[in-house]
Amino acid sequence: MHRVRVRVVEDALDANNTIARANRDDFDRAGVTVVNLMSAPGAGKTTLLERVVALGLEGVRVGVLEGDVQGSLDADRLAHLHVPVVQLNTGGGFGGECHLDANMVRSAIPSLPLDELDLLIIENVGNLVCPAEFRVGEDARIMVSSVAEGEDKPLKYPLMFRACELVIVNKIDLLGHVDFDMAHYLHHLEAVHPGVAHLLVSARTGAGVEELRDRLAALPARRAQIAGAPA
Repeated sequence: MHRVRVRVVEDALDANNTIARANRDDFDRAGVTVVNLMSAPGAGKTTLLERVVALGLEGVRVGVLEGDVQGSLDADRLAHLHVPVVQLNTGGGFGGECHLDANMVRSAIPSLPLDELDLLIIENVGNLVCPAEFRVGEDARIMVSSVAEGEDKPLKYPLMFRACELVIVNKIDLLGHVDFDMAHYLHHLEAVHPGVAHLLVSARTGAGVEELRDRLAALPARRAQIAGAPA
């Protein structure tokens, strides 16, 4: 039974990767850079996006694909910032899927004005396990980890932290109110993903948000540079 289960999982991931490559081809044709933004529920992804989009991305045209099990609360929060937002709900199955996969994203592509975007941010369903296993056609993966979750999360969910190019440590304004040792957290992060970049931010106060904005705004130019490099 164990070997059968492993084969089924491998087949599912292989099929997902095939669709993810098709998504990537569509994004490439449109010249859109795609970020897969992941976190546990309540880590602050949407509030960070509100902050970043409100600041402006220095001429970079941004859109959001909002993944949730049910409802459109987060998409509604972002829509008032006058950027394209498409809601993608996963709640059709038993309890709803705990992540976005490549096929779900593919179903939403016709609703996205890709030709009018430079940067698409996919806000994945809140979960520290499943989203890390499923590529969706993205250029970069970024995760948000809040200090309220505890300093042990890199050790407990290593795949999520290994899968990302940037780890955002959010809610640093709470450091005086929660039992969280930043030095221990960063030590654990380095242990599971040596050399990974990280930012310390507070979506509530705005600390560190400008640096995050600058990093996101630079991604389309970086992607174009890589694409134009000789093979």
